[in-house]
Amino acid sequence: MLLNKKEEDESTDIDTTDVEASFTLLMRWLHRQTEFTPEMLKEEEVQRFVRKHAEILDNAVDYTIHQRPLDDISVQRLKESNYVFSGFKTFHELNEAFPSLLDDDGNRKPFEHFLNDVQKVNENYNKWYLKAEYNFALSSADMASRWQGWWEDEDRDRYLLQYRTVGDKRVRESHRLMHNITLPITSKFWDEYFPPNGWNCRCTVARVLRSNYPESDERQAMLVGSQATTGKHQEMMRFNPGKQMACFPAYNPYTISKCKNCPNRPGTMKLAKEPRNELCAACKVIREMKTMSAKATREQAKPLQGKRIGNPDFPQAIVVSGKGIKEWSNQPHMHYFEKNRMLLDIENVLAKSQYLGALDYHKNEDVTVSHIFETEIKGDKSWIIAREYKWGEVVLHSISDSPKIKELLKKK
Repeated sequence: MLLNKKEEDESTDIDTTDVEASFTLLMRWLHRQTEFTPEMLKEEEVQRFVRKHAEILDNAVDYTIHQRPLDDISVQRLKESNYVFSGFKTFHELNEAFPSLLDDDGNRKPFEHFLNDVQKVNENYNKWYLKAEYNFALSSADMASRWQGWWEDEDRDRYLLQYRTVGDKRVRESHRLMHNITLPITSKFWDEYFPPNGWNCRCTVARVLRSNYPESDERQAMLVGSQATTGKHQEMMRFNPGKQMACFPAYNPYTISKCKNCPNRPGTMKLAKEPRNELCAACKVIREMKTMSAKATREQAKPLQGKRIGNPDFPQAIVVSGKGIKEWSNQPHMHYFEKNRMLLDIENVLAKSQYLGALDYHKNEDVTVSHIFETEIKGDKSWIIAREYKWGEVVLHSISDSPKIKELLKKK
C-alpha cells in the first residue's frame, strides 16, 4: 500500500504497539522455518498475529456501532472482512520478511540480526499502513450502517442520497468534484463511489428529501466518480461497504484486481484455479480459517461436554451439553471471535457472572424458564442463557448480546 505524506499525517493516532510487538513473535516463528508456503498460514503462531491485527480493525467497527447500531450478523460480516484482510496482509509481511533470513553467503542470520533487518517491514505494515487501514475500517463501518438503515426503510423512495465532502482545504480536489452529487439509493453510482473513496477519505453521504433537491445526471456523475478514483491505488476503492457489508473491498493493496470479480469469492472454496498463483492458495487457506471459527471452538470445547458448572448466586449446577456448545459457537454476536473464545473458559466466566434471575424466554415446550447471567466481552454487556427443563435439569444454552434480552430484563 502506498501512502503519500499528506495521507500519513491525516491518519488516526491509534496505538499499534501490541501489533508491532506481536510481529516480533511472528518473526521468531519465521526464523525457525526452512520455507514459507500459503499452507503455513494455518499455524497457530501465524493465526495469533492475524487475530491481533484484526482486533485493531475490529475496534474501529466496535466504536462505530456504539454510535450507530447495527445487527449482529452485519457486525460479524464486517469483522470477517477484517480477518480476511488481515490474513492477506500477514501473508505479504511473511513473504517480504522471509528472504532476509539468509545472509549473502546463504547462511541463516542470528535472530537479532534478522529481526533488525525486517524492522522496516514492521514499521511500514504495522504502524503507518495500519493507522490508515483503521481509518478506512472506521469509515466503512459507519457508511455500512447508514446504508443498511436507508435501504431497509420502506419509505426510501421519498429520499435521495447526496455525496458530501468535509468542505475544508484538506479535501482532495478529485473528491471535491463529487460534492453534492444527488441520486436515488438504487443508482449504480453508489455501487462504486459510496465512501470511503481512498485512504483517510473523510467524505460522507447524507439522505435528503427528493422534493428539496434536484437529481443529478447519473451518467455525468459516473464520469466524475471515475475521474475521482482513477489510478491503480484508487480504483481498488470502488465498492460499497453497505452493499457488501465489508470493511475492505475484495481488491485491495494485498490482493489483485481479479479478486474483485472472482466467482468463488463468497466462499465456495474452489478458489485455487491457478495452482501456481500463491495468492489464490493463500486465499483458500485464509477463508477456510475464517469459516473454521465455530467449528474449531466446538472441537476445542468437546472436553467440556457433560461438565457441571456453577455460580455462587445460583443454587443448581448447570450442565454443559453438546447442543449448548453448538448453539454458543454459532450464535451471532458483536464480538463473535471473543464470544467463542469465552466458551473455552466457561467455568471461570460463569462463576464471575452476575445472576439476574429467570425469564420466560424460550420456544421449547420442555423448557420452563431461561436463567440469565450477565457478563462482559470487550467492555460490552452480554447475557449467558441457561435453560431449565421440566424434569429439573438446568443446561447451558447460549450467550447473547440481543437488545431483546435487555428489554425483557427491564420489564422483569
